[in-house]
Amino acid sequence: MKIIELYVFAFLLLIGCSQDDAIVSEENCSDNNFFSEYSSRSFKMGFTTWTYGPKSQNVEDTYQFINKHADIYAEHVDNKIPWSAWMHDLPLPIEFSNEIAGRASKRMTNKEFLLSVSLLNSNRSDLAEDFDEEVPNYISLNDIAIENAYFKHIQYLLDAFTPDYLVIAIEVNELKLRSPDKWEGYKLLIQNVKSRIKEIYPNLKISESISLHNLYKPDVAHPGDHINDMLSHMNNMDFVSISFYPFFKMLDTKPEFQEAFDFLNDHITRPIAFVETAQLAENLSVPNFDLFIKGSICEQNSYLETLLTNAQMHNYMFVIWWAHRDYDALWQVFPDDVKDLGKLWKDTGLLDENGHQRLSFTTWEKVLNK
Repeated sequence: MKIIELYVFAFLLLIGCSQDDAIVSEENCSDNNFFSEYSSRSFKMGFTTWTYGPKSQNVEDTYQFINKHADIYAEHVDNKIPWSAWMHDLPLPIEFSNEIAGRASKRMTNKEFLLSVSLLNSNRSDLAEDFDEEVPNYISLNDIAIENAYFKHIQYLLDAFTPDYLVIAIEVNELKLRSPDKWEGYKLLIQNVKSRIKEIYPNLKISESISLHNLYKPDVAHPGDHINDMLSHMNNMDFVSISFYPFFKMLDTKPEFQEAFDFLNDHITRPIAFVETAQLAENLSVPNFDLFIKGSICEQNSYLETLLTNAQMHNYMFVIWWAHRDYDALWQVFPDDVKDLGKLWKDTGLLDENGHQRLSFTTWEKVLNK
């Protein structure tokens, strides 16, 4: 998910209202026998800690919801990287250290925990910016100065969070799409950093996330070559981490969802985990992007049913839904320059903006309680 600095903004604003028990009328679009053939589930289910509102109580409510309705959860560190501090042994920016300390203080020890960290900027075309908005100079992404700094960055976050699983870079296939000349340097960089981390944390499962919507039928001149290169890269990971937002490719029916899953299941030989995913429950309109995508409660539930069925049948490790609740309240206070971007995922919660349960919440609970 491309967040620019929305996560930092949301966390630092902090602010409440918890309501996950009000039920809206269900549309007649679910299978009452869904998942009934299974006596238990074989995978973990959870959410990211993306909050639905700007108040401290909203953040607390989000963690409480996760504690009640999940057995795994994820923190995303998808923002700026203090490159200069790491490279020159300077004090870390207080904004960065406070954010990490604040999130780490909420670590739930009764849940499995995924940490996802972005090496790349919001467009996934280059390194993430430093806190002065600059990108460090380099000849190739695997320059030793970049490697050493990113190693320190990851080590700092691992020491703070002690995760069970690490996504060491987010949606990396998009770098190959947007900046193909950087891809070989990236692969050398990330392999070197992973090797060094493994020396310290030999049992930590490490992956790099792939956006399935930009791997499945990619818009490139030679899609077969691109796909094969990415699949080879993916099948050398400890586990394969998938980011998937089907609505970005206008997928809105079970057969279309399943075709994407079949592509994944047929080509991956490593364990699969969905580290972030969601589907629209309402129409999405962003005039400045000339974008309109239809969405509905039924469509969202169809996707969730398809996702959970594949997780069971193909032994996925876990499934992480992006936002448990629509974040209209948070979106209202976004800075104007990120409001259009932030709107893209706003209406994908299992709860609507008022905390009312959608049909997908019922589906989630049915499987969670297996």
